[in-house]
Amino acid sequence: MRVANVLFLCIGNAGRSQMAHAFLEAHGGHEVRSAGSRAETRLHPEVVEVMREIGFDLTGRTPRPLVPDEDAAWADTVVTMGCGDVCPLLPGKHYVDWQLEDPAFMPVERVRELRDEIRRRVDTLAPTLDSARAASA
Repeated sequence: MRVANVLFLCIGNAGRSQMAHAFLEAHGGHEVRSAGSRAETRLHPEVVEVMREIGFDLTGRTPRPLVPDEDAAWADTVVTMGCGDVCPLLPGKHYVDWQLEDPAFMPVERVRELRDEIRRRVDTLAPTLDSARAASA
């Protein structure tokens, strides 16, 4: 059976979606991408710092711009992360919307709280992905 392809989508792909991407990759068993509708040039330093604290090295990652046609063809599930109308809808996909604050300009203590919330959500989402893929096929 083919694994689910999961796209985490936010505005800058410099914080929320990068953390979620790393957490789901660590789960294994799914293909994972993240992208931004207006991708920034680098990850937020606070995000890199708080992820390093729990053993995730994001120093080599760079924000990736959304490529609507390519990403729509690839993804089974799209998880939007509080980007509202800035994130386009990719037709025919299973959507999950997480209303999460952007970590840009947050104090590091608040970024840690956001990181932990994203990890909890990914842990809850991971076991549901294959059934979501099957339902959208």
